[in-house]
Amino acid sequence: MEQTTPKGASFLKVTGILMIIGGGISLIVAIVALLGIAALAALGASSGMLYAAGALTLISAVAELVAGIIGVVNAKRAEKAGLCMAWGIIVAVLCVAGCILTVVGGSAFPWFSLILGLVLPVLFIIGAAKNKQG
Repeated sequence: MEQTTPKGASFLKVTGILMIIGGGISLIVAIVALLGIAALAALGASSGMLYAAGALTLISAVAELVAGIIGVVNAKRAEKAGLCMAWGIIVAVLCVAGCILTVVGGSAFPWFSLILGLVLPVLFIIGAAKNKQG
């Protein structure tokens, strides 16, 4: 029996690679940010909300990296489309949570960041949905 490649395999693989790159960069930025927050805290600055933001950034970066890896590894496996969709949704939810944390911290709602932050996870989810179709 011949194995056919799912419709969204290439789409999922490309968005997965982009998520790996973005997640890797975000991971480095999150670690640097947490080190900066620790330095501010050592100087006596109020850092509770900053630590929450740094932790969310770190968690989001790891989730994006994991989602990207799962997408690339399973791009040609239609039966894993649900797993890929779930990870894409997790990354999207973390993006929204970051925007909400920004508002809780006293800033205006970051519409531009929300839109930019959701582009790749949404494309990833679309690729996974195309894979699910076969």
